[in-house]
Amino acid sequence: MLLTWIAEVADEPLLLEPADRRMERETNTWRLGADDEDRRASSVAEVVTAFERTAAALRVRIRELCFPGPATFYVWHDQQAGQLRCSTCSLSPDALPFGGAYTVSDDLSPIVAEFLADSEPGVVAWSDLHEDARWEQACTEPEKAPLRVWVSRVGAASH
Repeated sequence: MLLTWIAEVADEPLLLEPADRRMERETNTWRLGADDEDRRASSVAEVVTAFERTAAALRVRIRELCFPGPATFYVWHDQQAGQLRCSTCSLSPDALPFGGAYTVSDDLSPIVAEFLADSEPGVVAWSDLHEDARWEQACTEPEKAPLRVWVSRVGAASH
């Protein structure tokens, strides 16, 4: 089912509107989950190929729209939600609309492998929800690595 959902993203409504980033994000962002059976049945290579095909299809759609600016299709693993997420925006890869630090990757395999190996997707330990524990953790644990995001240029700048 996961591979089907990834393929369907290429045919979903697409809005490239630099003047309305909120609407662009709401229209173009997809959350893809997988149950245990889906995780066992999908290989990293199959999921990566599905996303690459989706990016190629989006590139064709955007070219047909004659959209003049940059556009980026990107994928990341939302560990907290236990989902792969993907989106398309009218920004270059170095200006994606994340509130925190992220690092651009041209290799989707580690992101997909992490998602498929997530044995308890979306589970947050009770101690992590307790305010004192979060404060203690924030004071003693090193900062987490920036979010790893796979990008594919799908707009005019990709030609």
